[in-house]
Amino acid sequence: MTLRPVLAAVLLVASAAALAQAPSSPPAPGPARAPGAGAPGGSAGSARERWDNLSSAEKDALRQRWKTFQEMTPERQAEIRARLDRWRSLPPAEREEIARTWKRFRQLAPDERRAMLQMLGRYKEMTPERQAQVRALFRKMVDAPPEMRQRYLDNLERWRQMTPAQRDQARDMWRQKRQKP
Repeated sequence: MTLRPVLAAVLLVASAAALAQAPSSPPAPGPARAPGAGAPGGSAGSARERWDNLSSAEKDALRQRWKTFQEMTPERQAEIRARLDRWRSLPPAEREEIARTWKRFRQLAPDERRAMLQMLGRYKEMTPERQAQVRALFRKMVDAPPEMRQRYLDNLERWRQMTPAQRDQARDMWRQKRQKP
C-alpha cells in the first residue's frame, strides 16, 4: 500500500466538514489574486479585469458552464446559488484550503478518487462525535513524523487483512491493556 492514496483519503475525510458547507466544486478557475482582491461583490471593473485576464479556453469553459446553468431547473439553480453564497461566506483562508484540497483530489488517479469518495460517504454517515474523533486522528497523523505515519499505515493494512474474529481478539487485548493501572 502506498502512502499517497491513504494520506489523500485521510485529507479528504478531514476536509469533509468544510466541503459539506461549500459548493460541490470551487469557483471557476481564474487568475491568481490576493485574498479579498476582486472578491465577489467587488466593483464591476474588477470583474471586467478578471474576465479580460482569462485565457480563451477559460472563457469558453465559463460560457459553457453558464449555458449549462441556464438549462437547469429553477430549483437546481437556487441550490447552486445557495451553495455559492455559503462558499462566499467562508473566510478566505478556509476557501483557499478547500480549493487546495479539491485540486489535490482532482490530481488523483480515478480509482483513488473513487476510493476516497467511498470513504467520504462513510464519513458522512458517522455521528458528529465520531466525525470529531476522525478529524482529531487526522490532525494527530498529519503532525506525526513520517516514520510514525508509515507505521500507522502499515498497521492499518494489517488490520484490513485480519478476519473479524482476529479484530475482535485484538480489540479485547487493547481493552485489557487500557484497564491495567
